[in-house]
Amino acid sequence: MLKRSAYSELLIWKYQRREEVQHKSLLIKGAKQVGKTFIAKSFGKEEYESYIYINLRKMKSLHCVFEGEITSEEIIKRITANIPNVILIPKKTLIILDEIHYIDNAKEVLQVLSDDMRYDTIAIGKIDSDSTKNNSFIKEITMYPLGFEEFLWSYGFDSKTINSMAKYLEEPTEIPESIHNKFQNLFREYIVVGGMPEAVQDFAKNKDFSRVIEIQKKIISAYQTDIETSLNSRKSTLVKRCYNSIPNQLNNELKKFKYSKVEKGQTKRKYGSSILWIIDAYMCYSCYNVNNTRVLPLENAKKDQFKLYINDTGLLTCMYGFETKRGILNDTIKGNVRSAIYENVIAQCLTYNGYDLYYYKPDDNHEVEFIIEKDGEVVPIEVKVGNRISVSMEGIINDSTINTAYKCIGKRNNTREKSNVGSKVRIIPYYLIMYIRNSEII
Repeated sequence: MLKRSAYSELLIWKYQRREEVQHKSLLIKGAKQVGKTFIAKSFGKEEYESYIYINLRKMKSLHCVFEGEITSEEIIKRITANIPNVILIPKKTLIILDEIHYIDNAKEVLQVLSDDMRYDTIAIGKIDSDSTKNNSFIKEITMYPLGFEEFLWSYGFDSKTINSMAKYLEEPTEIPESIHNKFQNLFREYIVVGGMPEAVQDFAKNKDFSRVIEIQKKIISAYQTDIETSLNSRKSTLVKRCYNSIPNQLNNELKKFKYSKVEKGQTKRKYGSSILWIIDAYMCYSCYNVNNTRVLPLENAKKDQFKLYINDTGLLTCMYGFETKRGILNDTIKGNVRSAIYENVIAQCLTYNGYDLYYYKPDDNHEVEFIIEKDGEVVPIEVKVGNRISVSMEGIINDSTINTAYKCIGKRNNTREKSNVGSKVRIIPYYLIMYIRNSEII
């Protein structure tokens, strides 16, 4: 069983629920294939004396449990009437409602179950964000593909060893070559294998990249099937075109998403809602242009200027093909494909750490790949090959009240570059990005 950081979040929810006056149900969101169902079932098995699992997509005959006038007592009664051999133990039974969005009154169901002091409830799926935002009866967590730290756990690294590397993020000390080489090679493997649990689990056991490729192809195919089964024929065609265009969108010097690369001559009018669909399905991460870093929060971005990154870099390398994977592992890959992949994995790591993604492009001649908001401050992050701090990075720092910036490269340099803004810019190897953690995220 893979160790997942989300398990700790589930434990925190369980014991906070016991102490709070207002008891909350837990909603687990995230893309398909990232382990939501597995972790909920594992949690029920390990932390409760019994659990009830209901998949509302597959078990449509159980929709009657949640229809009409509902109270927690009525729901529990209907569960025992419709599911054989149910064991319900007050304070010791977990109810898991998978694919919660397949019932129309999901919000109301979770509200009445939250009010019941006897049983804990975990829902998996999507509920309208306006329905769950700032409410008092649902706690949300989002699961992503495994982060690099979780990938290292699958290799047998313990948290103490992993956390000991965090000192290199802030200390201007060059990382010992042997340590750097080990982590750099592991990070390249992480890029190629990705963070989808099935792929990581298989690779941890077999160390076979060809098996990983077949698993990734299967996941990509499952994504396509999910699009087809969730939407009508015309809409699913548009969504698949947008999703399938992302590798090509990124394989350019300028990685801004262009509708014309989906279909020549087309615009947001035809494809805008399709973009929103794949973002809402967590199949990709959005990154919006912000050209004024003095104004916080950074939500004041240009929503019509954006990049899209595939939710798992392993899937992206699979979409590019075998030669790309080989180039990453051997560190021979160059050009736009290299920048696409390394930008994508940095986007994946930052999203995993709880950051919204922005980039800085005030004009045609300047760009910084990522801007995040950390502890109330703007932090620029460059993703480049060489050590030199770009004119764009110098410009954003000179024009703003920025105290800290990072430049991610493929070497073991861990210094502050000598330049007009060098004292503010940390040059770090790619893998240290996992330590730029969001203090607002548990």
